[in-house]
Amino acid sequence: MKANHFLIILFAAATLVLSSCDPHKPPSMTFKTGGNYTSADATVAQGASILVGITADKKEDDMKTYNISYAYDGATTTTTKETFTLTGTELQHYEKDYTFTTRNQAGTEVWSFVITDKDGNIAKLSFKLTVQ
Repeated sequence: MKANHFLIILFAAATLVLSSCDPHKPPSMTFKTGGNYTSADATVAQGASILVGITADKKEDDMKTYNISYAYDGATTTTTKETFTLTGTELQHYEKDYTFTTRNQAGTEVWSFVITDKDGNIAKLSFKLTVQ
């Protein structure tokens, strides 16, 4: 009976330790701020020029792609605007400025910026623009 209790406790402890370890670390990514950068939800004019900058760093695996996508007016799926394949030193550290123009109609635009590493781990940032 004591052996059964010991095995149960050992199994529970092992399960707790293994479940608390996360071997998959996505890249880190932050928006550039200050100046003319947009890095948070905002209300903007129709046809506004928006400057976004990101900085990303490898955490575990080399980074692979950078994707920019959008969804208009509450859509649940996004449309890819650009995808960049990273090479060379970009696999460890990546900085990118990107300028786009909002639509010439009122509504909402959710813009998403995603870095994916070679293991498929993702880092994602997004903001919502209310276009008036």
